[in-house]
Amino acid sequence: MSDVRPGRLKVYLGAAPGVGKTYRMLDEGRRRAARGANVVVGFAECHGRPHTEAMLDGLETVPRVSCPYRGGEFEEMDLAAVLDRRPQVALVDEFAHSNVPGDGRNPKRWQDIGTLLGAGIDVITALNIQHLESLNDVVEKITGVPQHETVPDEVVRRAWQIELVDMPPEGLRRRMAHGNIYTPEKVDAALANYFRPGNLTALRQLALLWVADRVDEALQEYRSQHGIGGVWETRERVVVALTGGPEGDTLIRRAARIADRSVGGDLLAVHVARSDGLAAGVSHASLARQRRLVEDLGGSYHSVVGDDVAGALVEFARAEDATQLVLGTSRRGRLARFLTGPGTGETVTELSGDIDVHRVTHERAGRGTLLPSRRRTLSTARLIAGPVAGLVLPVLLTTVLAQLRGTLNLTSDALLFLLAVVGVACIGGVVSAVIASVTASLLLNYWFIPPVGQFTMSDPNALLGLGVFAVVAATVAAVVDRSLRLSRRSARATAEAETMSSLAGSIVRGEATIPALLDRTRETFGMESADLVDEPPDSPGVTGVAAGPGDWLALRGRTLSSSERRVLAAFAAHVGSAVERARLAEAAAEVEPVKAADRLRTALLRAVGHDLRTPLAAGWAAVTSLRSRDVAFSPADRDELLATADESMAKLNRLVENLLDLSRLEAGALTLNLRTTSLEEVLPMALADVPEAEVAEVEAIPAVLADPPLLERVIANLVGNAARHTPLGKKVLVTASALAGRVELRVVDRGPGLPADGRDRLFEPFQRLGDTDNTTGLGLGLALARGLTEAMTGTLTPEDTPGGGLTMVVSLPIAPQAVAARATEQSVGGA
Repeated sequence: MSDVRPGRLKVYLGAAPGVGKTYRMLDEGRRRAARGANVVVGFAECHGRPHTEAMLDGLETVPRVSCPYRGGEFEEMDLAAVLDRRPQVALVDEFAHSNVPGDGRNPKRWQDIGTLLGAGIDVITALNIQHLESLNDVVEKITGVPQHETVPDEVVRRAWQIELVDMPPEGLRRRMAHGNIYTPEKVDAALANYFRPGNLTALRQLALLWVADRVDEALQEYRSQHGIGGVWETRERVVVALTGGPEGDTLIRRAARIADRSVGGDLLAVHVARSDGLAAGVSHASLARQRRLVEDLGGSYHSVVGDDVAGALVEFARAEDATQLVLGTSRRGRLARFLTGPGTGETVTELSGDIDVHRVTHERAGRGTLLPSRRRTLSTARLIAGPVAGLVLPVLLTTVLAQLRGTLNLTSDALLFLLAVVGVACIGGVVSAVIASVTASLLLNYWFIPPVGQFTMSDPNALLGLGVFAVVAATVAAVVDRSLRLSRRSARATAEAETMSSLAGSIVRGEATIPALLDRTRETFGMESADLVDEPPDSPGVTGVAAGPGDWLALRGRTLSSSERRVLAAFAAHVGSAVERARLAEAAAEVEPVKAADRLRTALLRAVGHDLRTPLAAGWAAVTSLRSRDVAFSPADRDELLATADESMAKLNRLVENLLDLSRLEAGALTLNLRTTSLEEVLPMALADVPEAEVAEVEAIPAVLADPPLLERVIANLVGNAARHTPLGKKVLVTASALAGRVELRVVDRGPGLPADGRDRLFEPFQRLGDTDNTTGLGLGLALARGLTEAMTGTLTPEDTPGGGLTMVVSLPIAPQAVAARATEQSVGGA
C-alpha cells in the first residue's frame, strides 16, 4: 500500500476577536467547492453572527457529536465522522479549542487537526494571536484576560500557509458597536474592557511582528534551497562589530540610530573570539556592559569563533542577511598600519560585496601600539619587511654615520649598528636578524674599522665583532619568537575563556534549552547547522563531538581547527548536560503523580487517624454510657449525652461527605444540578452555624447559575474557615457585587492573613495553614470549596484584605446570561 501524502494546513491568523477569520475561512471553502474540490465543514463557530452563518449555505457540514461532561452536554467536532467522510478539504474552526474530556478524545483540537492532516486531508482553520503559546503571558499583561487555551508556536509554524486577518482598531470597534460581533447587551462591557483601542493596537502589533518573523523564516528557507547568497534588502539589518574596546559604546549607538531609520530594523552586535587574541587585554566587564547596552537598545548580542576576524564578520553578516555593517576605525597608528599591512576594516570592505560598510571614527582611532603584538604568527607584510629592513637599515645607518665621521668613536658606531640589528629582529624574526647582522658586520668592517675602505677579515677584532652581532641578533630573535608563541597561547586561552564565559552567561539567563544551545553552537562556530544525533556522523563536511552516552553533536559546515574543536568539546558537554537534565525532568514528571498520590494517601491516613477518631470516640463514649445499666442518669444528663452523640455523628457525617465529594471531584464524577439560584436562597442555610458572620445587602444582586446545595457548602466552608482566623469581637463579612456578566461573592476576615509562600498550598487537601487547633477538621474545606466552585464554572481566588486579613472571592456567571457568558469567554480566543 502506498504512503498517504500528509494534508496541508492553512491558518487564518487573527489579530483580535471579530476581525473575520471564520468568515474568511468559510469564504475560501466556498471558492474551493466552486472549483470542484470536495469540501466539508468539520466545525464552524459563528457565534450568532448572521453574515458568517450565511457563508455556511451550500457547504456540507458534518454533524457535531454531543459529549456529556459533569452533568452538562457539549457539542464537539465528530473527528471519526470527518475521517470516514474523507474530504479533500476540511474547514475546522477554533484551532486552540480544548475538547471535552472522555471517550478517548484528543485534549486539543489542534491534535484533531493533526490526525486529519495525517490522513491526507487538507485543513483550513482559524486562530487568534493571543492563543500562541509564546505570546500568552504578553497578551494577559496587555488585556488583563488570561488565555487558558493555547497552541504551541511550532505547530502553527509548520502550516503550509499562514494568512493574517487584520483590521484597524477603529474599524473593529465600529463593527462591535454595530452589533456585528456580540449581542447588544455585551457591547458596552466589551468596548470598555478587552476592545479598548490600546489593547487592539498592541494585539495588532504582536500579530504583525509574529507573521513578519514567519515570512522571514520562509524567505531564508527559500534562499537556502536555491543557493542564493546575496543580500536581499527586504528588511534593514545592521550588524555592529565589537572588540570590547572603549569605542564600543559609540559604535553601538551609531548602529542603533542607523537601524531606527527604517521601521522594523534589526540591530545585531557581534564579537569575534579568536585564537590569535583579538580580545586579549580587554576585560570581560567591557563586553558585558556593551552587551547590556545592545539589549537595552532592543538589539541582540552574538559571539562567534574565527581566526580570520574579517572573514568571520562578513560570514556572520551574510548568514543574518545583514544590509549594513558598522566597524570602528583602526586604533593602530599610521606606522603600525604601514608595517603590518591592511587591517580588519579594509579587509571587511573588500569582502563585503553588497553589504554597506560604515567605518565610524572615535576618540581612540590611531592611538594603539606601535608594533602589534597580537598576531598569531608573523604577517606577510612583516615577513617581507624584515629582510628588506635587514638590508636597507644598516645601509641607511652607514650613510648617516659616514657624515658624522670623527664625531663618534668606533664603540658608538658598533652600538648603533647593534641597535639596528635588534630592531630588525623585532620586526622580522630570526632570518631577518641574521641578514641584518651579516650586513651590519660587513659595513662596520669596511667603513669604520681601520684600514677604512677594505675588508680586514683576518683581524681578530673584526671576526669577534661579526660573531657578537650574529649571537646578539639570534638571541634577540629567539626571545621575540618565544614571546610571540607565549602571547599566542595566552591569547588563545583568553579567547576560549571568553567564549565559554558567554555560553555560561546564556545558561544563567535561562537560554539553556537544547534548541537554544544548538542554535548558539551553530552561530558561535559559524556552521550551517548543529544537530543532536544518536550515532557518530560520518558524512563529509560534518564534524562530530561526543555530547554524552549515546548522543553526538553534529555540525555541518567548514573544517574546524584544533583550538576550535577544544572549545566545541566544552559546548558539547553543556549540550549533553542539558539532554541529561531533560531526561531527568521527564522521568521526574512521570514519578510526580505517583509521589503526589503517595503524599495524599499518607496525609489521608494521618488525618483519618486523628480527625475521624475524635468524633467517633466522643459519640461511642456517649452511646456506651447511655447503654450502661450501672448508672442512673438524670433526664438532663441523658439529654446532654444524646446531644454529644448527635453532634459527634453529625461532625463525622460531614467529614465523610467532604472526603466523598473530594474523591468524586478528582474522578470527575460529581453530578451537578445547575439552575437559577439567588444568594438569599443559600446564604441563611450556609451561615446558620456561624453567628459571627455579617451579611451585606444582597437583594439587588442578580441570581447565579449554580447548584444550590453545593453553593451552600462552598459558602459554609469559606465562612467557617474565615471564622477560625477572625479575632474575638470581630465578624466575618460577606458581600456580593455584579460585574461584566458575573457575580462576585466575597468572604472577608480580619485575621493574620496569609504569607505569599503559603498561597500555593492554600487549596491543597489536608492543609491547615495558620491553624493552631488540629481538632477542627481534615483541612478539606478550601480544597473542596475550590473544586465545587470550578465544577459550577466559577472561580475561587484569594485576595489580601485591606488593613490585614484574607478575602476569598467566589465568581459565578449570572443565570440568564450564563451560557452566553461562557461563549463570550471562548469567543475572546476563538471568534
